[in-house]
Amino acid sequence: MPIKIRAAEIRDCDRMMELIRELAEYEKAPDAVTVSLDHFQNAGFGKNPVWHALVAKTDDGIVGFALWYTRYSTWKGTRLYLEDIIVTESHRGKGTGRMLFDAVTDEARNRGMTGMMWQVLDWNEPAIRFYNKTKGVRMESGWLNAHLDF
Repeated sequence: MPIKIRAAEIRDCDRMMELIRELAEYEKAPDAVTVSLDHFQNAGFGKNPVWHALVAKTDDGIVGFALWYTRYSTWKGTRLYLEDIIVTESHRGKGTGRMLFDAVTDEARNRGMTGMMWQVLDWNEPAIRFYNKTKGVRMESGWLNAHLDF
């Protein structure tokens, strides 16, 4: 079944939220998703959108997406921060993730960004292998994630 990559639309948000919850289950944090559908939609398609996304679609519907936002580094300049690539379990290993990753890389280049950044859990061996197949990818150590929730 052919896969088409296209820009996300507000009508895709319900399915994107389902995939977000699927990812949370996979990452053993099913209760960590607290964002509401309204907030998610407004953050992507409201008056001041903060995220962008591409979806992977087949004739059966959306099977994955990549969501990103702009980050600024005082050392490197404007960078694309890849928040998530999510592919539903039944479509993993079929090239969907690679298509999304390559499309996001193209977006970053076309927008004149100086590079991309993302995080991967240290126990997620399939994701680490996926990223390590990309020429030029560096996995860093020595940085700790810090969070302040409100």
